[in-house]
Amino acid sequence: MFISKIEVYKLSIPMEPFVIATGTMDYAQNIFLKIYLDNGLYGVGECSAFPMIVGETQNTCFEIAKDFAKIWKGKSPLDIDQRIEELNVYIARNSTIKSAFDMALYDLNAKIENIPLYRFLSGDKRKVITDITLGIGEAREMAEKAKKLVNDGAKILKVKLGEKVEDDIDRMAKIRESIGYNTPIRIDANQGWTYSEAVDALQKLEPHHIEFCEQPMRTYEDYKLSKLRNQTTIAIMADESVYDHHDAKRLCRNNSCDYINIKLSKSGGIHEAIKIHEVAQKYGVKCMIGGMLESRLGLAAKLHMAYALPGIQFFDLDTCMVGHLENPVKGGVYYKNYEVFINEGVGIAADIKPEYLEKCESWVLR
Repeated sequence: MFISKIEVYKLSIPMEPFVIATGTMDYAQNIFLKIYLDNGLYGVGECSAFPMIVGETQNTCFEIAKDFAKIWKGKSPLDIDQRIEELNVYIARNSTIKSAFDMALYDLNAKIENIPLYRFLSGDKRKVITDITLGIGEAREMAEKAKKLVNDGAKILKVKLGEKVEDDIDRMAKIRESIGYNTPIRIDANQGWTYSEAVDALQKLEPHHIEFCEQPMRTYEDYKLSKLRNQTTIAIMADESVYDHHDAKRLCRNNSCDYINIKLSKSGGIHEAIKIHEVAQKYGVKCMIGGMLESRLGLAAKLHMAYALPGIQFFDLDTCMVGHLENPVKGGVYYKNYEVFINEGVGIAADIKPEYLEKCESWVLR
């Protein structure tokens, strides 16, 4: 049993413009993989490039994928540790495209065992409620969107901030005025504030009952996070500050965060995400499973993993709900009033529709 063929596709999904503190995305610039065995079985993987965060584009992922495919061709899929190590030895970082290969490898191994991915990861299903994200906009417009989401059944809101502090305060004030205080709100500054701005913003936001704040400052100011925690009652979640388990250990040791956001496109995939979770568990730090702009296929893989990692207590699995204008996936996740479910089946139990792939730019290693 060996890897015989790998197909790589540019999966460009149009979407409504999505604005965060570091930039705007008007389409999900994803990569989709199919890794085949000599017996015809294949695993699928997806990653979502977010250049202003991780430093990779769809084009860089596409080109590196060609090299990764050549490294893995002819090799066994069963030695997951060795296959992942080969990618890490070949090139540093590039965690986004690594996560697609990692996902396809785990999907393939679960299919070989003929079990769902969450079972392969020794997990079991549990109830998962996702938040829904509000991108940055004019304060009254955000308040109107928030009210509509709550009226439509949203259980938890995630609000993007990270611009001028006075504008961010106004945004939150109008949102709370619009929806009241019964709906939990978490905020994400996406590194948008300086330390002094973060102190000012978080202290002024305390009356608005914020569940936590993701990544208030640039990663080069990580050494100030523990100090920031002493300046506010709002919990701090590390996101861009934690790419791998070494980052997690550094922040946990220094009491720099209350929570950690795990993203496959940031960590390099399930293999490293499990290690981050192990570190967080050791230090009693709860985790969130988040993402970039993955389709329902990538979201399904994350939900499978979340079933297996009990320290994941927060769920940000709304990426295809924040503006994707097309759904190229058969299977994958589905939603019932913001509760997230997966289709039952072996592996990830999701694929990209063949007719959609026919429109995509592709490359094949046979």
